[in-house]
Amino acid sequence: MYAALWRILPGPWWLRLFILVVAVAAIVYGLFFYVFPWVSPLITPGEVDLE
Repeated sequence: MYAALWRILPGPWWLRLFILVVAVAAIVYGLFFYVFPWVSPLITPGEVDLE
């Protein structure tokens, strides 16, 4: 899967790497600021029981 993604991206290796780093940063940003706060009320961490 990663090799196919690498082949699809345009440009030399350093441009591909830059595009991937920006894409990963955008995904992490979206998760932390939009998805996780939306899911947080649905998860009840108080019910976790470790013994």
